[in-house]
Amino acid sequence: MAHGDNDPFELEAMIALRRDLHAHPELGFEEHRTSEIVARLLAEAGIEVHLGLGKTGVVGTLKVGDGSGRIALRADMDALAMPELGEPAYKSTTPNTMHACGHDGHTVMLLAAARHLARTKRFSGTVHFIFQPAEEGRGGARAMIEDGFFDRFPTDAVYGLHNMPGLAPDEMAVVAGPQLASSDSWEVTFHGVGTHGAKPHLGRDAITAAAQFLGALHTIVARRVDPLQPAVVSACAIAAGDFRALNVIPDDVRIGGTARAYSAAVRDQLEAEIGLLATGIAAAFGISASYSFQRRIPPVVNDTTATAAALAAAQTATGGAIVTDFPPSTAGDDFAEFSKRVPGCYVWLGNGPAVDGALHHNSRYDFNDAAIMTGARCWTALVEQQLR
Repeated sequence: MAHGDNDPFELEAMIALRRDLHAHPELGFEEHRTSEIVARLLAEAGIEVHLGLGKTGVVGTLKVGDGSGRIALRADMDALAMPELGEPAYKSTTPNTMHACGHDGHTVMLLAAARHLARTKRFSGTVHFIFQPAEEGRGGARAMIEDGFFDRFPTDAVYGLHNMPGLAPDEMAVVAGPQLASSDSWEVTFHGVGTHGAKPHLGRDAITAAAQFLGALHTIVARRVDPLQPAVVSACAIAAGDFRALNVIPDDVRIGGTARAYSAAVRDQLEAEIGLLATGIAAAFGISASYSFQRRIPPVVNDTTATAAALAAAQTATGGAIVTDFPPSTAGDDFAEFSKRVPGCYVWLGNGPAVDGALHHNSRYDFNDAAIMTGARCWTALVEQQLR
């Protein structure tokens, strides 16, 4: 890749790479092509490359000078299992797979910064560039950690960056405290006694019990959780009966959904309350209920000191176009697995107006290439300011 003083981040080549990654999306733990490209471009820049963490994860390590500081910067690489309905020239060539959350852009921004830092070396210390697989609910961060990330790459602080529609591509939001909610899954199955639909009195109706449960589910947040504590409980799937047998009341009804919270206490409360409601309603109908709650992703909560460092870098990158009162999101990100082990900060970078399908996980979403320069500048400033 060519570069010069007027193009310190190889912008033209990085835009081309971003579009290439967009055209060739890969799902979590399947990012073989993406990982190979990342590893090649890191090695080409003289960065030490480590492959295979979390199956398809890549870590690049760059040590300059004799500084003792160690920080890690994280980008995610995976796409989503959904069709691309937009029509960019670089539209996804993989059926039912698309970069609908901008991880193609995240990968390229961190690559651009890593290569620039390897050329300029205007810092003293160690930086680990984390290219994480499987952020979209498949547990990539945990897989990298279980493969020994923190043992092999000791770090004092970790930073993450995500694009955000609604902010300008030269604008960033940096806020201490909660940024993203925990993301957990739950399932309830009501076990009744099936019977003829014309003779409900001869059975125990799990469908009616499930309906009562669904109607009462939202009272958990409305009446059990402190109104000053954000929380979400949603039912997202239901399975019961057979539309080819509409004269049969089924034995079982299975319901599943998600629970979100920003604090450990509310997270615990949601787990307890969903189960309590299910068993109580089941008892009222003379049936039983089985319940499971799967803790998937902890909340992302920005450390105060790490946030101050990220804010300084963002101010350098944007010339001061910073939002510091940006509201947290109820989405989740397993960056939390890194930042719950060492101090961390997760920041937002604008992706332009939130119109025409520009929202995350929309089938017409596309990362805004105008943000690449800002993101690369932010990563570079963070390293140069924190490792002196």
